[in-house]
Amino acid sequence: MEIMGIKIPTIITENSGIRCEGCREQITGTPFRVSVLDIIATEVAPSFEQASPINPGPFQFCKKPECPALWMSRNSWYTCQQSEVREIMRPVPIQLPGGANGLGLCDGLHQSAHEFIPA
Repeated sequence: MEIMGIKIPTIITENSGIRCEGCREQITGTPFRVSVLDIIATEVAPSFEQASPINPGPFQFCKKPECPALWMSRNSWYTCQQSEVREIMRPVPIQLPGGANGLGLCDGLHQSAHEFIPA
């Protein structure tokens, strides 16, 4: 390998440890990234004493189409049938059967009501 005209024989390839959030396999090439972002910002700055319930990412995936669904199901999140997995997903608080609170992810690009199903 040569960098800026200087020959460096010990460097063969760059070591990449990026793992897919779904299947946990090493990602070769450019990963597909998903960020979970709210539509509007809060009026006040978040407290540093309490961690955010969602890490906005980016979460990285390999090219397998089932990997984002594996990641969502591992986190017990729901997915909207009206949307697709895109680079930016919107969190939607939902009521689960039994009165528990849950979280659904939607791309926010449809006008109809959400239809959440387990991922």
